[in-house]
Parts: sequence; C-alpha cells; structure tokens
Amino acid sequence: MGNKKKPSTNGWIRRVDNVSLEEANSSIKVPASNASFLRKLLAFMGPGSLIAVGYVDPGNWATSIAGGSEFGYTLLSVILIASLIAMLMQEMAARLGIATGKDLAQATSASVGKKTSFFLWILTELAIIATDIAEVIGSAIALKLLFNIPLLLGVTITTLDVLLLLLLQKRNFRIIESIVTVLMATIFIIFGYEIFLSHPNAVQLLKGYLPQTEIVTNTNMLFMGLGILGATVMPHNLYLHSSIIQTRSYERTEKGKKEAVTFARIDSVFSLTIAFFINSMILILGAAAFYKSGQVIGGIEDAYALLAPAVGASIASTLFAIALLASGQNSTITGTLSGQIVMEGFIHLRVKPWIRRVITRLIAVIPVFIVTLIAGENGTADLLILSQVILSMQLPFALVPLVLYTSDPHKMGSFVNSMWVKVLAWIATVIIIILNIYLVVYTIVGN
Repeated sequence: MGNKKKPSTNGWIRRVDNVSLEEANSSIKVPASNASFLRKLLAFMGPGSLIAVGYVDPGNWATSIAGGSEFGYTLLSVILIASLIAMLMQEMAARLGIATGKDLAQATSASVGKKTSFFLWILTELAIIATDIAEVIGSAIALKLLFNIPLLLGVTITTLDVLLLLLLQKRNFRIIESIVTVLMATIFIIFGYEIFLSHPNAVQLLKGYLPQTEIVTNTNMLFMGLGILGATVMPHNLYLHSSIIQTRSYERTEKGKKEAVTFARIDSVFSLTIAFFINSMILILGAAAFYKSGQVIGGIEDAYALLAPAVGASIASTLFAIALLASGQNSTITGTLSGQIVMEGFIHLRVKPWIRRVITRLIAVIPVFIVTLIAGENGTADLLILSQVILSMQLPFALVPLVLYTSDPHKMGSFVNSMWVKVLAWIATVIIIILNIYLVVYTIVGN
C-alpha cells in the first residue's frame, strides 16, 4: 500500500503522501475470501451511490426539465448515451484505482509536469465549483418553494451545510454512503409517483431513446443536449470513484484486485442504472406535463408552479421540491470529497475538510449572489444550465488521461482495457471533444 506516513496534522494546510483519501483508505472491512458472494457484494456496495449522486444533482433538473418541455421526449436518447458513457468511464476509473492504488488525479500528476498538473487542478476545481453552483441554486430554490424563504436568504442558508458535512466526515464512511442511498431512494420514489400522475405517451417515450440527427443540427437542441451530457458524465466523479473504491480493505493481490473489480463493476452499473431512470423520469415529467400543452419551462420554479395543475394533484409540487432539496444536499457530500481528492492528487496539499468546504462554497455563492441581484431569479435559472455546459467542456481533460492510463499495460498490468473497451472509450471521448469544439466555435461566430 505504499509508504503511509503520518505527517503532522497541525495547521490548515499540509503536504500529503501517496495514499488516496488517507483517512478513509482501506477503512471498510471486506469479508474473508470464503464468504458468500452476497456478503462480499454488500461490502462493496456504496461507492456507486456516491457517484450516482453527481448524475442527479439540481443541474440535471434544470437541463432535463427544460429539454423535456421544449423538445418533448427527443433528448431521452442523449440521457441514454450519456448514461452508457458514464457506466463505461466510471468502471474504468474504479479499475484504475484498484489496479494502481492511485486515484486519477494522482496518476495524472505522476505523468505530467508540475505546471500541467497545476493547470489541470484549476480546471477540475472549476468543474467542482460549477457543480456547487448547481447545488447552491437547487437547494435555495427548494427552501423557497417549501418554506417561502427568499432566494438570497436560501443561498446564505446553504452555506451552512458545511456543518453537516463536517459532522458526517468525523464518522464512519459507511454512514455517508447510507445517507446518500436513502436520499437517492427518496428521489427515485418521488419521481416514480410523479410519472404515474403525468401519464406520459408510452410510444413517444420509447421513440425518444432513438438518436435523431436533429439533436446535432439544431443548435438550441445541441446546447441543451450538451448541458444534459455535462450534467450526466461529470468530470469530478471520475476522480472521486478512483479514490473511494479504495476505502474497501480488499486484498492488494492480483486475486483480491480482480475480485474487487468485479464487485465494483456491479455496484457502479447498478447505481448508475438507478441514476439513468431518475434522469429519464425528470425529462419525461417535463415532456408529459408541459410539452403537450406548449409550455416551455424556463426554470425549476416554473416547473414547481405549473406541475400540480398539469398533472392534477396538489401534492405533486410539494414532493417535487422535497426531492430537489434531497438532491442538493446529496451533492454537498460528493463535491467536497472530490475537491479534497483532486487537491491532494494534483498539488499534494491537504486542507482540513471544513476549510475546504467553506472556500469552495463561498466561491460558488458569490456568482449566484451577483446574478440574483442583477438579473433576478430568471438569471439563476440561466446560470444553472450554463454551469452544466461548463461541466461538459471540462470533460475531455479528465477523459483523455483516464483512457490513456487504463489503456497502458505498464500501468495497469492484467487490468488494462480490452480492445473493445479501448475503442468505445476513445470514440466517446472524441465525440465529446468534437461536440464541445463545435458549440464553442458556433457560439463565438454567432455572437
């Protein structure tokens, strides 16, 4: 497991060793090799839930509801493709962590110079801040809808969730995973009920999963599709997964690692399948409740206000807001863990979790405050969607190193990508890069 030093913890910042997420590494016991398959699987279940959180954060809500209300079921195919790409990439990230004992940030830092490593750290931090902006706005909107708290005051209240995270991080890592799982289940059940009330068109729904060329040729649809892609395949999740999979105390032998890869794959696919259903249900709800009536929903608050009359049930809007609040609080946990991992991995510095959370949250709160004051609540809706497009543009800087490293037999040994995984991974990466370049060029020329 490497040289696990015990440096002084005095002060707010210190240098760290090469152990990923030091305080939680190998902290969760895995049953002995002669234990049943189910017992071992349950021991490995959990990291997938933390990863899935990033795929159903408030940013997904804004893009999916807007996409469903404006384009019907058409963008369901984007959710499907993005979810399949996510499953592929997250499996690779987990395998990288298990095979090398390093997370993606550490592996990248070890292969590039200090300047490049610092640059990539900055880009990843921007992605985490974009995620945090979505969480701040989503949680603040939920508080307003549920308790009639003004948006600016709600933004202020969300800065206090650092206390919640601090309390959780002082306890067993399993507690964090359990809380996240319960909140995910809550969101899933609520949206299942909302879909039941909205009576979607089953035929059009299924057709929506078939890709259409209009998604690429229609700039507005492409912009929305990239927002959904950025809200689904999130760059910081790749760093997170490659680290938290190492919280399991599996045997660091060839046999132990192979077993860990198998269970990690099951955990990841299962959790991301749940996230896929939730994301689909959000867009389906937008399409079923609003597209057929010609109502284009500009933001989450519009959806809340119009949802109850659209589906004919007064409780629908309240449940919608409760699920939104659960989604926002879930993202608090994974955002901070990701920030800790990339800071330690890229620039080898560790900041105490509460200091890290306060800094990240304040950086995210400032633009939300400014936009709310200048452009009002409609401005925050636009900022929410823009944050997801920013995430999409950060993806290549995480995907390219991931595919390179997991395709290198010298780094991965017997855990190297198979040929078909390598081909699919590069195809997905190239498509994402091309779409991002196209969107940036079109936007600049168009302006």
